[in-house]
Amino acid sequence: MVSIREARILIMATDGFEQSELQTPLTRLRAAGAKVEVAAPEGASEIKGWQDKNWGAKVPVDLEIAAVEVDDYDALVLPGGQMNPDILRMNDDAVALVQDFLDAGKIVAAICHAPWLLIEADVVDGKNLTSWPSVRTDIENAGGEWIDREVVVDGGLITSRSPKDLDAFVAAIIEQIESEGVEDEESPKA
Repeated sequence: MVSIREARILIMATDGFEQSELQTPLTRLRAAGAKVEVAAPEGASEIKGWQDKNWGAKVPVDLEIAAVEVDDYDALVLPGGQMNPDILRMNDDAVALVQDFLDAGKIVAAICHAPWLLIEADVVDGKNLTSWPSVRTDIENAGGEWIDREVVVDGGLITSRSPKDLDAFVAAIIEQIESEGVEDEESPKA
């Protein structure tokens, strides 16, 4: 079992992430004692968010996605927004990183449109997930079961719908880290 105070968490994003969906987990997980780092595509020293239909604040980048060592982390957090996951799902290193985290039995938490990355990584078949409503058909077409709930946990996979679900999303990340992340909490079928 890992205490949140001992946890190492990676947030993967690029320009256009939904501001609150990166900032809230980053701030709250650090406040809980976790070491949280931000990874972005090659060459980015900072990335900028999207907030209220315009560019938001910039966030410093700690390392490039290609330099990430999965064994160094307990969890991967994927913020949404439309632009961020759409760009990242076209990045081979980002898609491989999602696959590597799940293959290693690590926690992967995706909110809003971020399940697009899970779909691209071919890891949703047979899983229970939630997302922004417009991603529902994509999840179902990829073999996932879409459930309209603020947070859905299926093994080490955590998904949430939108910024209004951030409290439940961050709480689920902490709970899964402290329970070793891979216990299967079967979500009921919708």
